[in-house]
Amino acid sequence: MKKNSILFLVSILCSTLSCSDNESIETIDNETISTDSNTIYFPPINSDTWETIPAQDLGWNISNEQPLYDFLEEKGTKAFIILKNGKIVIEKYLNGGSVSDNNPWYSAGKTLTAFTVGIAQQENLLDINDVSATYLGTGWANITTEQQNAITVRNHLTMTTGLDYNVLNQNCTDANCFTYLNDSDNVWYYHNAAYTILKDIISEATNQEYNTYFDVKIKNRIGMNGAWITLGYANVYYSTARSMSRFGLLSLNKGTWDTTQILTDQNYFTQMTTTSQVLNQSYGYLWWLNGKSSYRVPGFENEFIGSLIPNAPDDLIAGLGKNDQKLYIVPSQNLVIVRMGDDTGGSLLGPSGFDNELWGKINLLIK
Repeated sequence: MKKNSILFLVSILCSTLSCSDNESIETIDNETISTDSNTIYFPPINSDTWETIPAQDLGWNISNEQPLYDFLEEKGTKAFIILKNGKIVIEKYLNGGSVSDNNPWYSAGKTLTAFTVGIAQQENLLDINDVSATYLGTGWANITTEQQNAITVRNHLTMTTGLDYNVLNQNCTDANCFTYLNDSDNVWYYHNAAYTILKDIISEATNQEYNTYFDVKIKNRIGMNGAWITLGYANVYYSTARSMSRFGLLSLNKGTWDTTQILTDQNYFTQMTTTSQVLNQSYGYLWWLNGKSSYRVPGFENEFIGSLIPNAPDDLIAGLGKNDQKLYIVPSQNLVIVRMGDDTGGSLLGPSGFDNELWGKINLLIK
């Protein structure tokens, strides 16, 4: 897509709202707190209303709140939200960001696609164990029929297709960009193009555009805003930080929004958010997993020993995108944390040193 077209589409997404730097958005006070401190609150659909709870009421160390904001501002953050039990504890907009800004999720949006695949499977429209060619046809890759028949939808979800990632453009989804390197299930490598064509698999399986199916099955049902935008070969989701928080709440509650069941297949949810293969312990179905004994990261073939984010809770699951777009979910603490903004300095596609730095600051606040 040409640059002007991209800017035009993004401008459609972005409504204007006057908010200054370092602004905290006012929300309604939480006057009626549930007697069950672990009850998850869900904000109303199609409403800007969102209950809050002060950090001091949670016993957090508020003397470490400003140092966290200073760090976030220094690192180019535009939006930062912490939810506890679904309620907003912190909501900050920095470096010119505002509550109405639509920011790119980049690869954090892979989590949206993983959810969408799960919904299509629970509706019996696809099976992740099916060969990809069932939905893509036989000409989707420049490999033999035998090699095609060894690649399943699950391989695309787990980054184990075996397709050659040593190509000029790892985002290229043209058939001639998909060539054989390894047998499927034998190598884990973060190959964006192999992920991106999941949208084509979903479109064929559901007999409708991926964007339309996503909107009906997830976005509209939990009150998200935003849209998928095509940037070259990539398909990138843009939304407000609050919309990312809404999806975080859906994920925290294992696919149920308040009393509305959206992803009902709990076996799939568990598979999606736990180690999905033996090659990268810290990767589920397009979700990053903390607390494992080793991990692999985008751009490297090496395995690294240790936890993905040592400072973060072991049960953390995450959507991690380019330029440090972060969606953290901590089930043991009923936390959802969102960071959107500019590159913090590492220029990495997913996990980065910023994760550990940020969690060091968060821990000083919440412990």
